[in-house]
Amino acid sequence: MSLLALVLVLAAACAHAAWNVIAHGASRAGLPFLWLGALASGIVWLPVVPFTGGIGTDDWSGFLLGVAVSAVLHVVYMLVLRRGYAAGNLSTVYATARGSGPLVTVIVAVLALGERPSPIALVGVIAVIVGVVWIGLVDRGAGSWTRRGVDPAIVFGLLTGLAIAAYTLWDSQSLRMWHISPVAFMVGCTLIEVVLFGAILGPRWRQVVPLARLQWRRLLAFGVLSPLSYILVLAATTIAPVSLVAPTREVSVVLVSLFGAFVLREGRPGLRVGASIVVVAGIALLAL
Repeated sequence: MSLLALVLVLAAACAHAAWNVIAHGASRAGLPFLWLGALASGIVWLPVVPFTGGIGTDDWSGFLLGVAVSAVLHVVYMLVLRRGYAAGNLSTVYATARGSGPLVTVIVAVLALGERPSPIALVGVIAVIVGVVWIGLVDRGAGSWTRRGVDPAIVFGLLTGLAIAAYTLWDSQSLRMWHISPVAFMVGCTLIEVVLFGAILGPRWRQVVPLARLQWRRLLAFGVLSPLSYILVLAATTIAPVSLVAPTREVSVVLVSLFGAFVLREGRPGLRVGASIVVVAGIALLAL
């Protein structure tokens, strides 16, 4: 991976970790927060589009198709993830999703898109995925491994991982195929998400205004940092193989985990640090 692509992805990971830490409490509000977050993102980033190359293409049909499909995939991802958190152990869902998503992305990129990472890069990919899953499983209690039958957390985690792989591959191919500007793509996707989330809010509309008044600072941070993190990832996919970008962006999991260990005083800091070292080693191999 080129140095520029690596810098973009690591900056994206920092932005992703930052908005997750800032918005941690408010995000538990669910659909109202997602709708307000999408609205805030559109309002913040729409004025930036003219200064970042517009939509980047004259193919409006390609642009509209790209952002429409991406928005649907992102909404499906969020709904499946929320369903998984309701059905099973949070850390299991998170670990399975963040590990399987990049894994599926790499497999599809190699088999279907013809990408050919070097052997060293593939070792780095495996190290990043193992470290991310390790971090996610740190909080699993020993008793949770004895559950009989199929753990619904794993099922929904895998479904979430498939959704992550789907939107990652679709978005990277859309930008390359139709030469779309990453900022315009993200804004278009976000504005469609406002419509889609609004359509399924139902009776929870009454929670929107109180939540906006109470959490406007966190929503503003979300509106700035969440799109920024993915815009940087999209930019990286235009100059580097998606099979390398997808796992590298998961360094955000490391940053959040270390924040939890040393700032929030969450348990098992040694295991968290060990897993983080594995991820960092993997990223070092990807940079070769």
